[in-house]
Amino acid sequence: MVEIIVISTLIIAISMAFLCIKLVFRKNGRFSSQHIHDSAAMRERDIHCVMDQDREMRRRNRLAVNERTN
Repeated sequence: MVEIIVISTLIIAISMAFLCIKLVFRKNGRFSSQHIHDSAAMRERDIHCVMDQDREMRRRNRLAVNERTN
C-alpha cells in the first residue's frame, strides 16, 4: 500500500516538474489560450464556442417569436 502511494507521489511530482520546466522556457512564461474564439484556424472555419452559438440561437429565436406576434 505504501509503495503505491510513493509511486503515485513520484509520478505527480515528475509531472509537475515538467509543467514548471515548460512554463520557464515558454514565451512570457504562459501557456497559449485554448479557447476556440482565440484560434485563428477556428475563426477562418467560422466555428464558435458553445456559449456564442447558444447566444446566437437565443437571439434568433427571440426575433422569430417577435415576428410571429407582430
